[in-house]
Amino acid sequence: MTKRPKPSALSHVDARGRITMVDVADKPATMREASAVGELRMSAAAVRVIRSGAVKKGDPLQAARLAGIMAAKRTADLIPLCHPLALSHVDVTLTPRRWGYTIAATVRTTGPTGVEMEALTAVTVAALTVYDMVKAVDRAMEITGICLTRKSGGRSGVYRRLLRNGR
Repeated sequence: MTKRPKPSALSHVDARGRITMVDVADKPATMREASAVGELRMSAAAVRVIRSGAVKKGDPLQAARLAGIMAAKRTADLIPLCHPLALSHVDVTLTPRRWGYTIAATVRTTGPTGVEMEALTAVTVAALTVYDMVKAVDRAMEITGICLTRKSGGRSGVYRRLLRNGR
């Protein structure tokens, strides 16, 4: 007797264990929003060069915002099995901290699937952009703590993550 594989609990794996793209054709289009956050920790010298406007390649914060927005729009080209989405809004912010920057992104669409990956991609690429522009000053910068902080819409409803310090 041949044993049949158990159906996978993972949406991107079929009953035979093969990777597959989820069919969202029958899912209703709803308003969906996701937010993500991450940290870019750097040396005092790197903070100083950014805040004094002395980065030779230009303003890394504006470049990072633009890169994050562009990355969110291209997530399906970067992450296998992500659906290409028509995004209605992408916001990327970099908030100064003593140790560097907190990077946050919020992404919205109306469609049959969520935008969590787009928000996470926006934060990641924004952080990488600052790193690239400032690495001559500090190659030891750390990109850390990237996580989904909130998502709404769709069948699973609202998710909120409690961050450090109860935020």
